[in-house]
Amino acid sequence: MLDQPQGVSIGELAARLRRRECSSRELTADYLARIERHDSALNSFITVTPEAALAAADAADQRLARGEGGPLTGIPIAHKDIFCTQGVRTSCASRMLDNFIAPYDATVVSRLNQAGAVSLGKTNMDEFAMGSSNETSWYGPVKNPWDTTRVPGGSSGGSAAAVAAGLCLAATGTDTGGSIRQPAAFCGITGIKPTYGRCSRWGMIAFASSLDQAGVLARSAADAAHVLQAMAGFDPNDSTCADEPVPDYATNLNDSPRGLRIGVPREFLSPELDSRIAAVIEQAIELLCQLGAERHDISLPNSALSVPAYYVVAPAECSSNLARFDGVRFGHRCADPIDLDDLYQRSRGEGFGTEVKRRIMIGTYVLSAGYYDAYYLKAQKIRRLIKEDFQRAFAEVDIILGPTAPTTAFALGAKTADPVAMYLNDIFTISTNLAGLPGMSVPVAPVAGLPVGLQLIGNYFAEARLLNVAHQLQQASDWHLARPTEQKLRS
Repeated sequence: MLDQPQGVSIGELAARLRRRECSSRELTADYLARIERHDSALNSFITVTPEAALAAADAADQRLARGEGGPLTGIPIAHKDIFCTQGVRTSCASRMLDNFIAPYDATVVSRLNQAGAVSLGKTNMDEFAMGSSNETSWYGPVKNPWDTTRVPGGSSGGSAAAVAAGLCLAATGTDTGGSIRQPAAFCGITGIKPTYGRCSRWGMIAFASSLDQAGVLARSAADAAHVLQAMAGFDPNDSTCADEPVPDYATNLNDSPRGLRIGVPREFLSPELDSRIAAVIEQAIELLCQLGAERHDISLPNSALSVPAYYVVAPAECSSNLARFDGVRFGHRCADPIDLDDLYQRSRGEGFGTEVKRRIMIGTYVLSAGYYDAYYLKAQKIRRLIKEDFQRAFAEVDIILGPTAPTTAFALGAKTADPVAMYLNDIFTISTNLAGLPGMSVPVAPVAGLPVGLQLIGNYFAEARLLNVAHQLQQASDWHLARPTEQKLRS
């Protein structure tokens, strides 16, 4: 068996599996033991599936013995509990779906299964992916493995915490307004949200359909490239999935950034940003410039409008998507309803948490006849302006860099009483979702012992370039190699 497999890349582990230096069963058993040992302190998993994981590991070992399989065959991963997994509870971290057993696999899950990845279970998240701290889950908050008194970010906080703590090698996530990039930044790992339409949304429980996108949380850009490769591609079951060819993401990882034009929006590095975070972001940009990239100062003048526009568009779509949960066909049903209205009202009132109810109410309001033009239509116009800002920027630069989040991970409970303060955590990530662009977060130098993320934004379907630049940065630095200590995981 390998010593400390948690410190080895997916590519190296895959090579060792193919050489039969270890088996997928041994690797999977090691990760299951780590989950058993550490997750009571983190609460990063909602459901662990040891029997299914070991059976999948055995199947992977048989494929490897026949000389079959690819980079993910036998590699233990986890899925955010927003993806349907056949025969396994898919709760979306909500009481509403606590008893829901999915009858089929999401396309993303199915493709990773076909690639031979071994699912260890389903990770915790903000309820219906609504949150920036992973404190709205029906199953309790997730703790940050760097400091268990702090949040891991959200909504894919369980996936981020599990990867950071070495409880799996990679995990799936979703990103509607920053839900992969912000927890990746808070937990000191790498996260990528592809272009809208790059990965299928079929079998992914919808929050805001025009913004939701599946992606990856992993230790490094190279690891993320392997997982995204298996997930991406057209799916006829999803009408919003793009019929675009998927390049080999690993091929260009080692390309030099020489001549790369980096755009740095002045709005992202404003004087209001924590000077310590600004300093480590500048340090990372300078490192890329030393590798041959060119810095260009640019402007995204409408980016400040992204938060108010998002919190009209996303709740509007959420109020429609979540109307299907009424206690009739599946999900939570109240006890002894006296009539149909009582069934609807009590089932939804009991099944949804406070933040979900808040967003449903906001969305219903902005879509109502008297306010549609004043709010929803205006927000869509702002969305177009934000998209046009990016289009002008990408006429001048190849990639945009800036901070992923305005702060490091904050204390549990610090912002739960102030929804606006919580929403502002996503101030640097939301505009990317509104424009449908790919975005990524990679670790840079820490601040006060806590991880900080550098955000990379690319043009449409430029995931390969994002992964290449992130990989080059990680080859020239060791920020992504930092790990929370075992002592921190026990605290």
